[in-house]
Amino acid sequence: MELAGKTILLTGGTAGIGREMARQLRAKGAEVVVTGRNPDRVAAMEAEGYEVIVAGLSDVAGVDALIATWGERPLDILINNAGQGAEQDFRDGSPDPDDGDRCIYTNLSAPIRLTSGLLALLKARPEALIVNVTSGLAIAPSAQGAIYSATKAGLRSFSFSLRQQLASTPVRVIEALPPMVDTQMTAAYDQKKMSAETCAATIISGMEKGRDEIVIGQSNLLRRIYGLSPALARKILLKLG
Repeated sequence: MELAGKTILLTGGTAGIGREMARQLRAKGAEVVVTGRNPDRVAAMEAEGYEVIVAGLSDVAGVDALIATWGERPLDILINNAGQGAEQDFRDGSPDPDDGDRCIYTNLSAPIRLTSGLLALLKARPEALIVNVTSGLAIAPSAQGAIYSATKAGLRSFSFSLRQQLASTPVRVIEALPPMVDTQMTAAYDQKKMSAETCAATIISGMEKGRDEIVIGQSNLLRRIYGLSPALARKILLKLG
């Protein structure tokens, strides 16, 4: 897809991978509208000249408010990038269920609800994209990120089904599977991380090429291992934590 001139709604676009995608997409001539809720990050993106819709995507009200704010504006590309982690270790007692619910809603329910609410706008365009940003953990889960991994696996499954359902429409469904990326969410982890700039560039290249799946960095190795032995892939990730 030619990205110049396209109107893009990018959730979670004020930090991390989303911020880098916004910058690189605008450099290609796209009109990029981002969402965020941290006041400092919102102000920083507005200072760069972006339109920012302040929206929390961890509950129904926040998602519906975003859909209402967008209204009937044309929309060529929806990028479901916003994500939330949840450190849920059930060996240490009872984890905070509200924290888990927010993770589930932000990572899985919100992209589904946004897709439902904005699909008519996307179908009205000559060509359109829905880009769901999952994770290598959608292929095989980590023990430490039990709920996070489950949400990304759910979004991956949704992407498969949605792609099939929309095959006869102008809307193409792309899934991007990043490895661990150097962002605020992963600051506490010591593992090797990909830069947000490199990850964003790889996703955008895959969008331009029309790939159904954009499997990035170590996630590609994990997918190959999973293809040979799903049990081995799960064993490796679970042992790593």
